Amino acid sequence: MPVQLRPYRADDQEFLFKLYASTRQQEIAAFGWPEAQQQAFLRMQFTTQQRWYASAYPEAEHQIIEREGVAVGRLLVLRQAGSVLLVDIALLPDSRGLGIGTELIGQLVRECRAEKLPLRLQVLKANPAMKLYERLGFAKTGEDQVYVQMEKSPG
Repeated sequence: MPVQLRPYRADDQEFLFKLYASTRQQEIAAFGWPEAQQQAFLRMQFTTQQRWYASAYPEAEHQIIEREGVAVGRLLVLRQAGSVLLVDIALLPDSRGLGIGTELIGQLVRECRAEKLPLRLQVLKANPAMKLYERLGFAKTGEDQVYVQMEKSPG
């Protein structure tokens, strides 16, 4: 399934909100809030996440994942001295499980191998993507109450 990456543009904000909401909708729905309250909360959390990424990773490469010219996800990667950090990868529900994430992460792994750099990431403990990262050879390097830190060595 061919996908393309293109740079993030300012007009991608609504798509990014839709993408963010798709990753949190079930979790928020469990609160039993009315739809308007759910949307307001999701919008607030999305804005907070965007601001955090912009301040914590200002040099990160922010790309939109497209399939057949349609935005289906996002990829946020920080290339730094000594390592590469996969800050975020997310796909819309209809694009999950199709090998898109595997291929994009595989490209990063190959890039890191060629440059002899580790590829690092942090994932929520409850995120089903943890299985993907383990399958791709990432090893746990640390954890806290919410996140697991993982790394794929270049060797």
